[in-house]
Amino acid sequence: MSEFLEHLAEQFEAFGPVTVRRMFGGCGIFRDGLMFGLVVDDALYLKADEHNRGSFESSGLPRFEYTRKGKRVSLSYYLAPGEALEDPGTLAEWARPAFDAALRGKRASRR
Repeated sequence: MSEFLEHLAEQFEAFGPVTVRRMFGGCGIFRDGLMFGLVVDDALYLKADEHNRGSFESSGLPRFEYTRKGKRVSLSYYLAPGEALEDPGTLAEWARPAFDAALRGKRASRR
């Protein structure tokens, strides 16, 4: 595990137990089997939906985007604020709504 991922695992302790799984050239951050975070190039992105997206946008945090087959693709994950990476309490404040977004997404996919 990279130094950055080890640091994140420690920072998430205030939020609760998380697991990290390598995937798609990055890593997924999971709690209770649900992915609510994404790490790419030592940057943490958190899940967003219509309930918490405004917090990211009002803070000027960019959406995760990548290029596939020459086309720009954006996912419903936004960059976590820098101060959250240094303070477990602040990270937990951002992680809870991201996890809730993942829960809502799971419920919606069951319908």
